[in-house]
Amino acid sequence: MNSVIVEAEGLSKSYRPIQAVSGLNLTLKKGEMLCLVGPDGAGKTTAVRMLSGIIRPTSGTARVFGYDLVRENDKAKKHIGYMSQRFTLYGDLTIDENIEFFAEIHQVKGYQGRREELLAFTRLTPFRRRLAEKLSGGMKQKLALACTLVHTPDLLLLDEPTTGVDVVSRREFWTILRGLLQAGITILMTTPYMDEAERGTRVALIDRGSIIVIDTPVNVRGLMKDPIIEVICDDHRRAAAAVKDLPEVLDIQAFGDRLHLVIRSLDRGVPAVEHRLTQSGIKIENWRPVPPSLENVFISMTRP
Repeated sequence: MNSVIVEAEGLSKSYRPIQAVSGLNLTLKKGEMLCLVGPDGAGKTTAVRMLSGIIRPTSGTARVFGYDLVRENDKAKKHIGYMSQRFTLYGDLTIDENIEFFAEIHQVKGYQGRREELLAFTRLTPFRRRLAEKLSGGMKQKLALACTLVHTPDLLLLDEPTTGVDVVSRREFWTILRGLLQAGITILMTTPYMDEAERGTRVALIDRGSIIVIDTPVNVRGLMKDPIIEVICDDHRRAAAAVKDLPEVLDIQAFGDRLHLVIRSLDRGVPAVEHRLTQSGIKIENWRPVPPSLENVFISMTRP
């Protein structure tokens, strides 16, 4: 059985009158990736900042590698690599110099070999003498990760590391993360992207400071009880407007030229949708049941 790396019980943080995080309970095992996913303002950043030891909880406890994050903060931090949403790189320093600077902050002696490993791992070696301010968004994120890893942490806490970067850079970043997992590093990552959360060992859906559910992506998707149909028609915008007030339709999402409709049941929902679209002069080219996504589950569990 994998050893427990992170253990939080009743972890809460209040910024009066706002309750940012409420009663957070979670465990994280060695070599696991837990994706904490939710909308802006859900409490993701506050949660990860408490687990990194940067801010103190209002109540509750958290232990990292057995160290209490309040009483033994310095010991715990030696094992943690924390990458914030706005990781501070120094634009007037090169890639090499930024890594050197963070190595000195973490008191890493003989860092040169480690720097070479990180440059190769993040594919930044050809750009090592480029100023940080001249890097693309994706390259800045990879440099920030290299600086976070310079002291060889066992636990990596990443706060929305791919927000604002292009699709190709996101893919490259995930390739790097898979390599870290294979090396045995434990990762807790916050993200607003449900598709990214699908890649984690487990996923925790968080809303208004509280975790709604925490489980494997497969098990979380299995919580969706309402069926979903994909409808392809000649005018998906008019179709969405036509069916939005049907009592059988619970949610509508548009994907290109098709609609995903969450309905109460196939027996009643499909005929109701077909009838309404036909009445509205909209031609249905095809429809089929589709499996739920994490986004479908999140919406269904937070629906009033």
